[in-house]
Amino acid sequence: MRLILAAALTAMALPVLADGVTTYATEDSFEDAAFAVETAIVGRGLVIDYVSHVGEMLARTKDDVGGTVDLFDEADVFLFCSSTVSRSVMEQDLMNIAHCPYGIFVTHKGDDVMIGFRNMPDGPMQEVQTLLDDIAREAAGQ
Repeated sequence: MRLILAAALTAMALPVLADGVTTYATEDSFEDAAFAVETAIVGRGLVIDYVSHVGEMLARTKDDVGGTVDLFDEADVFLFCSSTVSRSVMEQDLMNIAHCPYGIFVTHKGDDVMIGFRNMPDGPMQEVQTLLDDIAREAAGQ
């Protein structure tokens, strides 16, 4: 019974919590995962302010900065805000502005495509954490 449970838990796509980041693996291609993130954000009535093509920048500047490895095959960060959630957390503490805009990233390295975000601090910002987690889970098909 323990082996069956262990196998079932291993097969589940659980979030990875590392160094203040939550990530979800997806079987989607990078392009499909990026589209899923965009769709999940816009589907909530939110506006994507900017898409940072971090992977392209890192590849373009690798030689210029003495890089020795290719970090990602592809990597984008979607930046957006929510007037409702932002107002809620900033009414509790104006300095929560430091966390805005919010970002969800999609990375591709080898066979792995990940969707994730930087974890928010305890307290009022957990409202943003929930929003980010809901979007990332939806995009990753969780």
